This record gives sequence, C-alpha cells and structure tokens, in this order.
Amino acid sequence: MAAPLKIMTVFGTRPEAIKMAPVVLELSRHPGLITPVVAVTAQHREMLDQVLQLFGIVPGHDLDIMAQGQTLFDITCRSLQGLNTVLAAERPDIVLVHGDTTTTFAGSLAAFYHRIAVGHVEAGLRTGNKFSPFPEEMNRKLTGSLTDLHFAPTATARDNLLAEAVDPAAVFVTGNTVIDALLATVDDRYEFAVPPLADIDYRSRRVILVTTHRRENLGEPLRHVYQALRDIVGEFADVEVVFPVHRNPRVREVVNAELGGLARVHLIDPLDYQPFANLIARSHLVLTDSGGIQEEAPSLGKPVLVLRDTTERPEALAAGTVKLVGTDRRRVYDETRRLLVDQAEYRRMASACNPYGDGRAARRIVDFLLWKHGLAAAKPEPYTSG
Repeated sequence: MAAPLKIMTVFGTRPEAIKMAPVVLELSRHPGLITPVVAVTAQHREMLDQVLQLFGIVPGHDLDIMAQGQTLFDITCRSLQGLNTVLAAERPDIVLVHGDTTTTFAGSLAAFYHRIAVGHVEAGLRTGNKFSPFPEEMNRKLTGSLTDLHFAPTATARDNLLAEAVDPAAVFVTGNTVIDALLATVDDRYEFAVPPLADIDYRSRRVILVTTHRRENLGEPLRHVYQALRDIVGEFADVEVVFPVHRNPRVREVVNAELGGLARVHLIDPLDYQPFANLIARSHLVLTDSGGIQEEAPSLGKPVLVLRDTTERPEALAAGTVKLVGTDRRRVYDETRRLLVDQAEYRRMASACNPYGDGRAARRIVDFLLWKHGLAAAKPEPYTSG
C-alpha cells in the first residue's frame, strides 16, 4: 500500500485560519490516506490563537514571527526563513496556502524553493489594480504564478485564472471555505458573554456592524466614513453601531477622534470569531472594507456596503448582495440611510442569492486532492452557485 499523502497547510492570520480550519479538519478525517501537517507563521498572534482554539487545531509547527511594528519585509523574511526549516524536515507532498496574505506568498515561495507542489485555496480573485488592495492583490497574483492546483471559490475566479493562461486541468471550483466555517459557527441560541453586546436588544434595535482596516483607507478616507456614521446615528434613534476597532494605532486614533463617546456607538476590541460571526447574524447591515465579510454577511442575509472603490469579489456585486460605496462622506451617508428607510431596497439586497458557497468547499478540496493523487476513484463535482 502506498504511503499516505502528506499535506501541509500553511497560514498565519486570523482570516486565513478561519478559512483554512474546515480544510484542516477535513484532512484529519482521512487517516491512512492523508497525513496532515499544520504550520503557522503567527503573522497575527492573539487573533490567530483564538481561531485555533475555537476549531481545536494544534499546529505541528508554530514560527511565532509576530513582532511589534513589523513590516511587510519583516513578515516575508521571517516566514521564508522559518518555513525553510519546516519544509526541509517534513517534505510534504503538497503545501496548501490560502488567499492573499504575506504568509500566503511566502509559503508558496518557500514550497517552490523546495520543489514542493503548491495548492492555492481561494485562488483567482482579482481587482486588476496591483495597489488595491495592497499588498493583497499582488500576493494573490504572485502566489498564483507558483501554484500547481488552483482551488477557485467561484466560476468568476476560475475565469480569471483561465484568462491568465492557467491550465484548465489545474483549476477546480470549490465554493468558499469561509461559508463552511460560518455555518458551523453561527447558532440562534448563542448568547454574548459581555457588554455591550449582551445588553443590546437585537429585536428592537437596528445594529450596524462596522469594520475598517485597509491600508489604502488610512487617514482622511476613514475619517470621512466615521463622520458619515456620526450623521446616521444622530438621525436614527433606533440605530446602534457596533465597531470592533482594529488594533492599528492609525485606525484607532481617527476612530476615537470622530466616534469616541457618542451614545449608541460601541467601540470595542476585535472579537473572537465565534461572537463575531454571531454578531453578523444579528446585525441589520454591515459597513466594511474587509474582503471576507463580503462573503460571510450575504450568507446570513445581511446587506453589505463596501468602503472601497474596487473589489476582488465581483460575484456579490452582480448578485446584488453588496454595493461599493467608497469612502466619500456623503455617499456613505446616503447609501446607509437608503437601507434604513427604503424597505424594498433592503429586502432586495438581503434576499439576493449568495454566490459563495454551500458549506461543502473543504470536502471538495480534499476529495479533489485524493482523486488527483490516485487515492479516490471519482473526481468530485465542482461547486455551482444558484
């Protein structure tokens, strides 16, 4: 009998951990066929650990690279050096990376240097602008150039890869693993443990969930967004804003200046994934510059206003679940107000078909890997939305 297929997953941030957790758990369900190995760079430390604990994942290798004031140069160099040692010791058959972080790029490059195959989960997302989002857009493209198996979440992502002359046989549409993680985490019976989340009456109040962190929005663009939110709260007495504030001091400085001390604006520390996912489920609408929330919120019927001028997730735009609004104060105010006063528009966005997954993406990825390496007889069916 052939030796088990050794598959190493490499990730380092909270978003990667959330989206890779279903894959890690699915890999572990095939003893005798797969030997799974988990390596984390800990590009994010505390936020990563929260997700690992939630899903019960214990890394075999933890590079613990995070340092105060780290730069993209620091993350890239420390990840490469650490993964060099890990890959030399483990010699996996394939390395799976996820998405668009600096860990993703460094992980794929390290595997390439060791002549180890790369599988890219959430492959093929593109905005067409290498500086938006920065550095994520180029992390995706550079990783794609090093990838052997492209696990595209949607048909649009697949088409982006084919337009770049990627071999069609190397591309497989899976749906997005974030939906797997989300559906496993949201619970109608979930109770928030601490104020202010535990004190909000979600049946009588309309909660606007806000997240911001993109580098290209730092400074005045974010100030304009927060000013628009201040206007909204002043106009609608039943609105509560819940804002888990990113730890970046440049974000916090502007948030506190514009929104600090306002009634019904709750500035809180970043949440663990479980309460955050359940907060999305109880929110009325979401304002964000995050990529992942553009996939998560529509799965729960929540309209999303994207505080960016570009998105690598055009499927949601086409479906009508999200709308690009940028960071102009008047535009953010107008579009938020519209969803608060126009019930037909709200229902249209809230009931639009979510194009991102059905909760079985991780199974498709693992089944494809087994089939590709001759350990399963049949190729799995790709994901199709709608």
